[in-house]
Amino acid sequence: MLITEYRLDLVILALRTILPLAHPADTTLRYFFKEERLGSNERELVAETVFGVLRHRMLLEHACTTQGNEAVAAKTATPRRMALAYLLRFGGYNLRELEPVLKRDEKEWLATVKGVKLDELPLPVQAELPEWLVEKMRASYSDADILTIGKSMQQGAPLDIRVNTLLAKREEVLQQLHDKKIEAEATPYSPVGIRLRDKIPLNKDALFTEGKVEVQDEGSQLLGFLLAPRRNDMVVDFCAGAGGKTLMLAAAMNSQGRLYALDVSEKRLANLKPRLKRSGASNIQPMLIAHENDLKVKRLAGKIDRVLVDAPCSGLGTLRRNPDLKFRQSPGSLEELTQKQGAILASASRLLKKGGRLVYATCSILPEENQHIVQAFLAAHPDFVLKPAGEVLQQQKIGLEAGDYLELRPHLHNTDGFFAAVLERI
Repeated sequence: MLITEYRLDLVILALRTILPLAHPADTTLRYFFKEERLGSNERELVAETVFGVLRHRMLLEHACTTQGNEAVAAKTATPRRMALAYLLRFGGYNLRELEPVLKRDEKEWLATVKGVKLDELPLPVQAELPEWLVEKMRASYSDADILTIGKSMQQGAPLDIRVNTLLAKREEVLQQLHDKKIEAEATPYSPVGIRLRDKIPLNKDALFTEGKVEVQDEGSQLLGFLLAPRRNDMVVDFCAGAGGKTLMLAAAMNSQGRLYALDVSEKRLANLKPRLKRSGASNIQPMLIAHENDLKVKRLAGKIDRVLVDAPCSGLGTLRRNPDLKFRQSPGSLEELTQKQGAILASASRLLKKGGRLVYATCSILPEENQHIVQAFLAAHPDFVLKPAGEVLQQQKIGLEAGDYLELRPHLHNTDGFFAAVLERI
């Protein structure tokens, strides 16, 4: 696509709007597109460049200043310079193609950007992870592992969908996609997942509008198989959000038994309604709660067979999709989250009957939000035991190597970074 002054100005305007990161980047970009009314080519260029800049922000900021001084970087790493550096370094454009839109002196500067050698830069820049996060990770990972994880998070994520088994079979859906010349394949681990090669406007497709498929990362789908609810169980999805996992559990239960979808956000639960209608599931009861110790939660104590706790977390396992998260989290926000995670897990555990199962999960790669939370919980709750996740996956006939915990990584499993622990009340 030709870079014109108009297109470059649009990219710069979008970056100026999004880079302060006052709100999630995808939300701000949606509002930007509403305001600007762009053609599809321009939308694609703006979206790709904005997310590309966020993925490679640390290298681009470094490339915008040779001094490596933060104050200088703030002045020189302008949205314009970041956009040009990205287009040259990662966007597939060469200097000659960009020359018509360059100002005086920019050609010389861009030539130096091209020459920046990544392997000579500090680890945080190479891994595209903030310094505080690299320091945290060093407690559990080697520098080589941090670099591998960081690089894998710089790639875009594939589009995974889950087949709604109440309305369709995976083979049928794959066939329908192939008939439409859409490249798709069965996911390697989840028996109800399909991976699409290209991102398509799925919300307009009949498979989606008829409720036969939902967008859901394969890693997230595996949580349903760890919980493994039975048909007539009483089940609680404790942090249901917009209900992607709730809908999967409903299908696993063949729309029988009872499934409570709890959340503290009215808006998120409202987003579940149209999805619920499409899905054909009739066993879901959405329930708004004020906090984890709400009276509605207490009324269910000791009555529930299965509880899923997909806890609020830093989201650092989803950086392929949400690269802005690494700049919007901090050591302080992480500490707040870990306190909340411990409180939610303790509260959710009270719902379980003896012999019941709870799955605690996050889309984080940090032990503070994962193993540490589970170990502290087990130390304080002797009536719970850890059931090895690998064993549960084997019982579900899922060919994925796992030990005590399920730990997924983009470079190993081509999923988001996920963690899950299976806890049982004895």
